[in-house]
Amino acid sequence: MSHHFVEAADVHFAYPDGTLALSGVSFKVTHGESVAIVGANGAGKSTLLLHLNGHHLASRGTVNVGGCLIGPGTVEAARRAVGMTFQDPDDQLFMPTVREDVAFGPINMGLPGDEVERRVVDALRTVGALHLSGRHPYRLSGGEKRAVAIATVLSMMPDILVMDEPTSGLDPGNRRSLIALLATFGHTKIMATHALDMALELCPRTIFLKAGRVLADGPTRDIMRDGAVR
Repeated sequence: MSHHFVEAADVHFAYPDGTLALSGVSFKVTHGESVAIVGANGAGKSTLLLHLNGHHLASRGTVNVGGCLIGPGTVEAARRAVGMTFQDPDDQLFMPTVREDVAFGPINMGLPGDEVERRVVDALRTVGALHLSGRHPYRLSGGEKRAVAIATVLSMMPDILVMDEPTSGLDPGNRRSLIALLATFGHTKIMATHALDMALELCPRTIFLKAGRVLADGPTRDIMRDGAVR
């Protein structure tokens, strides 16, 4: 699967109870872009992100990753190309140790042991958490959990990082550390956030969702300036 773009075209999605979460969402993100997805609670941000690697499949419309339409037969390939961190890192950390959590993805990709170990070390070193490899995830601080959750994604070497509220629940010091870390990543990045300071610092482009629709899509400073997202 190519990594050069992610494109949503007229994506609609309703939950089983009939709640309409997305209503005709369209956008394209090209290789190397960093894009913020902003909007109020319930705007559809998390639901949209879950479409980008096949956790949800559109009721109508398409999601295209590098020329491959995401559907029942391509979900596995989509998840190799698009790595996602969830709003609550506890949703991603479930193994007895940090090392095992970070190794879980590469092991399930069928990689040999030496390659798994290399990826674990590289991913944990990248997020400054190599010293935590033997720790129990539930004993980590909020900032440490967030860093390890990112490492679990990096170990799978995705082309695109999708992040749901990456600074949620972090104290100011850990927020700044995470923003600084994300600024060093060359990946294509798509992140849902309420943290407008992070969007301004990391994302030249912002997509503003309201009630499951794209209300604005353009330069972050222009969208923040018009007051619509406040």
